[in-house]
This record gives sequence, structure tokens and C-alpha cells, in this order.
Amino acid sequence: MINVAVIGCGYWGPNLIRNFSNNKNCSVVYCCDLNEDRLQHIKTLYPDIKLTKDYTDIINDPKVDAVAIATPVSTHFNIASDCLKNDKHVLVEKPLTSNSQDAGALIKLSEEQGKILMVDQTFEYSSAVNKVKEIIDNGELGKIFTFDMIRVNLGLFQKDINVVWDLAPHDLSILNYLIGDVPESIVSVGESFVLENIEDDVRATLRYKNKVMANIHISWLSPEKIRKLTIVGNKKMLVFDDTLPKEKIKIYDKGVTIQKDNLPKDKYYDTFDEFQLVYRSGEEITVPEIEDVEPLKDMCNHFLECIDKNKTPKTDGNSGLKVIKIIETINKSLKQKGKEVKFE
Repeated sequence: MINVAVIGCGYWGPNLIRNFSNNKNCSVVYCCDLNEDRLQHIKTLYPDIKLTKDYTDIINDPKVDAVAIATPVSTHFNIASDCLKNDKHVLVEKPLTSNSQDAGALIKLSEEQGKILMVDQTFEYSSAVNKVKEIIDNGELGKIFTFDMIRVNLGLFQKDINVVWDLAPHDLSILNYLIGDVPESIVSVGESFVLENIEDDVRATLRYKNKVMANIHISWLSPEKIRKLTIVGNKKMLVFDDTLPKEKIKIYDKGVTIQKDNLPKDKYYDTFDEFQLVYRSGEEITVPEIEDVEPLKDMCNHFLECIDKNKTPKTDGNSGLKVIKIIETINKSLKQKGKEVKFE
């Protein structure tokens, strides 16, 4: 039995408590929050959980094996460091830390302590995202050209981080997972419309090797909540709409190819007269079947399994570090008014 504590009982913490409590292989023994009302709310749902406003009560308790952290990103590094130093396995809500230096330090500390460090990049445990990954990997879409991602809504505005830090970690972790690589360079533009020096609408273009390109639009200034990914391949195209209750993924048998009769397929065409564009507009739309499982449940189960079997998590510290480095590169391009910045 793995004893788990959850630090942070605001928006995300109760979801973690619920999923860990429903797992027969662990027991949620503590929850921590500075807000007494939030603690009492948790107590009404889970009477046996110990309450505290001071997370040092948790890290000093030798009965606690693992800690899940769902607090503001600015607090992640200090809390996670203290937990690791006190021999606790750590799960951290995304993003892992507020900068890449701190993320690297946490990774090093977890290795020195021999403890699991995992990031709650929940979408990588989504049945829909895993189905998209399967479709890409089996070649059904062909050579991938572009990824277009939109994640917009009205608010919630943050006072200490811009929209990139708030919304982009979701899409960046998905991209890293689907592509299996990091970008070579990034161009981004955005503006601070509401709060000074806090960008609330940003568009970024990420260029990968082999002429793969990803476009991301993230905003707190949309009248609609949109969560959509469009993937264009040379064989087929795919749309993933996460706001739909059903049929989240649709595969379209559409595309465009260059064709020239009586010439070899591998000939290099020098003039417009030598080729013609053939548009394929098939009526067939395929809707893959997706297993209906809560991603957070699978993520929590995976964390416990990694502790039990000493496995490297799917979304380990290095995975979280890559996301943070991309965020930093996007923000660097923003500050340089859209200059292309090499990813390092």
C-alpha cells in the first residue's frame, strides 16, 4: 500500500485525491492547503484524510511515500525539492517548474535520491491522444506536413504568468509525444491586451526537421472554448476536437498530389506545364473508436506503478523539462517581436 499526500486542494487537487482514493493500491493520508474552507470541503468527502496548512507536516511524516503537488507553478520547485530531500516520490502538476534551470535541478535531485519525479501532463494519458499517436505511427496519414492547434477561451487571466505558461503546456506535451522530437526553431507573436506585460493572445510556429511544421494559437480572449488539433498528411487528414462528447477524432480521405501522365513518379518537375495538381476529395470520413477512460485515472495509476516497479514514468522530469524549454523559446521570440529563435 502506497501512502499518498496531496498538496493543493483548489481546482486540480480534488481530482487527484479522488483518483488516488479510488485506487486499491494506495491510500490518501494527507491533504494540504492554505485555505481552511477547501480543507473542510475535502474532509466532508474523505473523513479519514488528515488536514494541514503546513506541507512540512507531510514531508516530515515517514509514513508518506509519495506527494502530488497541485499548487501555483511559482511554488513547484521549493515544494518538490523539499519532498525529494525527504525521500518522497513526487508528482507535479504541469508545468514542472517556472524555468528550465529549476527543472534541471529537480531532475538531478530525484536521481540522487533515487525517487520518482513525474509531471502530470494528463493529455499524454488520454485515449484520444493515444489513438492519434497510433494513427500517425501506423502511417495512415502518410508523411505529416502540419499540426494546427487551437486552445482558446475567455479567461481565466493570471497575474504572474502569461497565456503561454498557462495554456501551452497541454499542446506542447501533446506535440512532443506525437512527433517524438523537439522543434528546431520557433517564431511567435502576441500581445498584452488586458494586463500590461502579460500576453493574453499568442500565436507560435514551431519548425521541426523533415519539413514538419506546427502552428499553435492560445488565447484568453475568445468568446468560445476551442480545443482542436488538425493534422495534415500527404495521404489523409485528421481532426481531433476535445470539446466533443463523442466522435472526438475524424479522419478525412482528402489531400493533394502532383501527377503527370507518362512521366516517372520520381521525376523532378521544372515547369508548371510538366505537372498537374490532383485534388482528392473523398467523401469517406472515418471515426475511430476510443476507449472511454478518464486520462487522470490512467496517469495516477501509472505514477503508482512506477513507484511500485521502479519504472521511468512516461512523463518524467525530462519530458517536463522539454516543455519548459519550448515555452521559454516561445517567450524569447515574443520579446524579440517575432524573431525566429533556435531551440536549444
